[in-house]
Formats: sequence, structure tokens, C-alpha cells
Amino acid sequence: MWQAFIPPARAGAAPGNVAVMTSRGHSPADRLPVEAYTLPDTYAPTRRPVDQATTLIPDAYTSEAFYALEQERIFATSWVHVATTSDFETVGDTVVADVAGRSIVVVMADDGRLNGFHNVCRHRGTELADAGCRHVGRAIRCPYHAWAYDLGGACIGTPLFTGSEIPEDQQGVFDMSDAEGFDRAAYDLFPVRVETWGFMVFVNLSVAAAPLADHLGDLPARTAGYRLEDWRVVADRTYDIAANHKLVGENFMEYYHLPWVHPELVKVSRLRDHYRWQGAGMYTGMTTWPISQNSDAGGWQGLTPAPYLSGADAEAGRFIWLFPNVAVNLLPNHALLLTAQPAGPDRTIEQLRLLIPGTTEPGTATDDGVANLLDFWHLVNTQDIEIVERVQRGLSNPAYEGGPMCYRFEEPVHRFQNMVIDRMLGIERVPEGDDEEHVPMFEQS
Repeated sequence: MWQAFIPPARAGAAPGNVAVMTSRGHSPADRLPVEAYTLPDTYAPTRRPVDQATTLIPDAYTSEAFYALEQERIFATSWVHVATTSDFETVGDTVVADVAGRSIVVVMADDGRLNGFHNVCRHRGTELADAGCRHVGRAIRCPYHAWAYDLGGACIGTPLFTGSEIPEDQQGVFDMSDAEGFDRAAYDLFPVRVETWGFMVFVNLSVAAAPLADHLGDLPARTAGYRLEDWRVVADRTYDIAANHKLVGENFMEYYHLPWVHPELVKVSRLRDHYRWQGAGMYTGMTTWPISQNSDAGGWQGLTPAPYLSGADAEAGRFIWLFPNVAVNLLPNHALLLTAQPAGPDRTIEQLRLLIPGTTEPGTATDDGVANLLDFWHLVNTQDIEIVERVQRGLSNPAYEGGPMCYRFEEPVHRFQNMVIDRMLGIERVPEGDDEEHVPMFEQS
């Protein structure tokens, strides 16, 4: 039986009233002083076992101060998905991404490796590449004073280098070779760690962070049969969501809302076929097994499954939320990535990317099957966006203090929220998984 949770009194709050912090350093959305966001007592109700726990504090979704701290403690220290391997086919191919408020450049070098750098020139700090840049050629060249860097980040010109547009009779004035105290080798680009898993490219701003393998845990082993390194992107869409990125993730990782929010989806994703599929790693995992046939409104079928899949992989849909902000949906015939890029406490830019196995025949990207899958996912995603925006508006109401976890269905949400709390408290910990591979999420009578 559920027991009512009475939240602890807050500093500055009179009995029965809600204190809204408006002093310097706080926005009207802050209900707690900033220093509280790094104290264990703030999160004690969410640290309880899931059948006794309450949700993460509302400030985590509404406060500018919490958002700023979260950028530093979570996004600046985690492995963050920024691209797919499909984005890099030739030397010089580039992706520019925002990570923890920093602009990052990932580029394919001559040896085929992916290198990452802070998107800032070592001369005067100019941003080197525009947000939409997809190719830099054989060198990264600053648009301000033409300093240039090779694809390994080494400074190769200041500004004289191959392809310089300075007239030959004027080049001497720019020659810095005899400048006293200037060592070009000391002005390489600031590096950023880059690693890949399957078709996904990750960066980490922290030099002290553990390798990506520690972050992923058992996911590479669990998904080895999919041969993810061969999959390629065939379609994408972008959504601007008026909600916190964590709400997008928490909505993804629970099926409690399906009957009411997704009348079409629930026809092809039956409640009794849902299981938790969760091992050790910085992720939450669910599975639908077996996959149902399409309904009149669409579904997950329509393309030929990868012929090499076997066992449950050939019959199930795997739904992974990889901390901190990307959904990885793996089905026998396609994959879907949903990246929730935070753009403020109440705004998320979400990128949807549809991928198909490498065994799929060329030209499938224009087939009706891909278009139908994209339409179906768009329908489901639009329904989710509408509901998480309603949640965001509700959380912004000072009357709401947090609610109980519905333990049968919201264990993954509880797991995720505790990952957030760990990082806000400076704790590095990879959660353990279930003893069984498939744990029913809905009890059968």
C-alpha cells in the first residue's frame, strides 16, 4: 500500500507556503539554494528503494542553476553521443557538436581515425568551424587570421601554408618563423577524447574519466549479434521540445503511459510482451518480445530483418537509454537513435536518426518501408513530445513537490534518476544489472 510522502521543510519556507528563491544567483524556478544541489540530504527521498522512493526534485527540471551545475557535473564528465560512423566516410569529414556548452569538432583524419578538439583557435580564440560544418578538407583553418591545423590538431601554419591566398609579394610580413619565443608546436588544438561503439561516436571532455567500455558495461556483449558497426543512417528528423531533456529520457524508459498516450503503439507493443533487459552499465534497458505484426496505423515491420540475427535478437525490440541523453532502439530490421540535446532547463533539441543493417540492399533508403517506419516513429514521438511538454508545465507549478514511484513500471526511471544524483554528488558509479536477462515489467494473473 502506498503511503503519502510529506516533503521535508525547506529553508525559508513558512508552514503551508512555498518559498520561491529570488535572491542573487537564483531564478524564480529555484525552490532550493544552489548549494543544496550538491548535498546528499536533498536527494534522500529518491535514494530509497524504488517501492518507497519519490521522484527527483522539481528543480532538476526547472532551475537554471541546477541546469548549469548539471552541465558541468554530468555532461562535462560523461561519454556523450555526438555522431554516427555514417557521418565520416572520407578524410576531412566533420561533425560540430555542443557538449556541456562547449563547441566540439570531430574530424576524420588521414589514417581513418576520428579525432576530437575544442572548436577554438589557439591564436585569439575564434570558433573554427560553423555548427553545420560537415567537411574541412585537409586542414582546419581559422576564418579570422588563417592559422591552420592538420587533422591531428597540430598547428601547421600561422598563416602561411599550402593554399594560402596571400599574394606572394606580401607573404613575408606574415612570416612568424623568426618570432622570439614562438613555438608553433606549443599551439596545437585542445584535444577531446573520442571513442566509438558500433555505429555511435562519443566524446568525453574529462581526461580523468574511465574508458567508454566502463560506461557501456555489458551492452557491447549483449548486442554483439547485431553487428552494429555495419549499420548506416538512412533518414533523420529534428524536434524542438519545450521540456527538460531528462523528461524526454524518463518518458522513453517506462511503459506505464502506453495505453493512454500511444493508442497506436500499444497495438504493436503489447503490455504483456514487455520485459526489463538490464545489465551492468550506465543505461536502462527494456525489451518487447516478441515483436507484433503491424496494425493499420503502422508498426515496426516493413524492412527485411538482418539475416544473421538469431534467438531473441531476431524476434525482439531492444530499447536502451544510454546515460546521459541518448536512446538506442534496436530491432531486427532497423535501429532508431533519439538524442536529447539539452538547450536549457525547459528546452531540448532532439535528433531522430533511422538506421538499417549493412546487409540491406542499396537503394532501401528510398523504399516505402523506410518512409513508413519514419512516419510511425514520428507519430509515436509526437505523442511523447506533447505529453512531456505537459509534464514540464506541471513541474513548473510551485505546488508540485514530487510524487511516488510506481515501482512495478518505473524501476528504470528510478535507476536513471539515481545516476543523475550520483553525478550531482560527485560519485562515479556504474549500476549493477538484473540477475535474469528478461524480467517481466507487467505481472500476469
